[in-house]
Amino acid sequence: MAEIRPFEAIRPQAGYEKEIAALPYDVFSLKEAREEVEKHPLSFLAIDRPETVAKEDEDIYEKAGSLLREWRESGYFVQDETPSFYIYELTADGRSQTGIGALTRVDDYLSGVTHRHENTRADKEEDRVCHVQACQAQTGPIFLAYRTKEEIREIVSAVKEEQEPVYDFTAADGVGHRIWCVEDLELVEALYDAFECVDGFYIADGHHRCAAAVSYALRKRAENPSFSGEEPWNFILSVLFADEELKIMDYNRVVKDLNGLSQKQFLHAVSACFEMEFQGKEAVSPKEKGVFGMYLPEGWYTLYIREEYKNADPVKGLDVSLLQEHLLAPVLGIKEPRTDKRITFVGGIRGLKELEEEVSRSGGVAFSLCPTSMEELLAVADAGMLMPPKSTWFEPKLRSGFLIYSLEEEYK
Repeated sequence: MAEIRPFEAIRPQAGYEKEIAALPYDVFSLKEAREEVEKHPLSFLAIDRPETVAKEDEDIYEKAGSLLREWRESGYFVQDETPSFYIYELTADGRSQTGIGALTRVDDYLSGVTHRHENTRADKEEDRVCHVQACQAQTGPIFLAYRTKEEIREIVSAVKEEQEPVYDFTAADGVGHRIWCVEDLELVEALYDAFECVDGFYIADGHHRCAAAVSYALRKRAENPSFSGEEPWNFILSVLFADEELKIMDYNRVVKDLNGLSQKQFLHAVSACFEMEFQGKEAVSPKEKGVFGMYLPEGWYTLYIREEYKNADPVKGLDVSLLQEHLLAPVLGIKEPRTDKRITFVGGIRGLKELEEEVSRSGGVAFSLCPTSMEELLAVADAGMLMPPKSTWFEPKLRSGFLIYSLEEEYK
């Protein structure tokens, strides 16, 4: 059984929500993050990426913690007094998805009730552990999915129909955000009970934040061997969505060079496992499995994986796996995409034009992929397997700074 808990969120004071709410820290380069904070000084990105505002001799994590305390003391944030769930609706391109802001258990992650589908990098995980430690708070929710349950849908719909949202605005990128606070004890208990029918959760986005919350909890447990399991650090800030409402976008690849090959040699090597059609300047956005777009300075190609290289395995049969195993590794020498500096990953939200621009700068090659499906993600996670890195890109993204979970005991 998966368990959720209500909590007393720290959230923006009414009127400041649009200024504060920010896209997750890891979708920005440092340059982009600094530009964003310069334009919007109250953007939560200043706390999530404190290097954007810290002086050269300042510890960036201490800066994050001090800035969060300063903003709370200045009245930019309030903290609810009643443990609540939070209904969070995002709307983009005419499509809405509605999640439930809640706490999930660290032990559910450790036992596999909360499924992951990719590994994390130790350095990125440690960065977020230090951030949690300095802020004494989890500041960005984990994006979780669960298999749709009609009972949960009915409760959420009733709340949206009967209550006014505490926040309702459209961000600069066109994404609409609405949040309802569910503090009524009867409704809280109804949602808690409804999730008893949910077998497990699936991490859609936020693997590093989740792993960091777990790592921090394990360190606290080591320091407190008589822990009860109810201490604040035993829980993870999450927003949970029914799987049928979610959309995965393509997650594309750019390699900075051709691994010492001439273009003729490269195309010959690619043809061993793929059939190719030259498309010229017409960008290729694959719509079916086993089909890939490839961009070189001369233009776009459509690649079709040859039939004998298709695979029924939940992981080996993924398009990201087929591309890695039959082209990126053997032809371009990208053996470990997680750490190889020659490869970069471009979320589909940025468009195919960015792939062309990257290749123009580097002289390398780019690949566009058909998005991984939710069914594929669930199948991999249920099998206890892991996807290759950067297999999924979910849109729209949850905003940070909307719902903050305090780990400070005095607030419990």
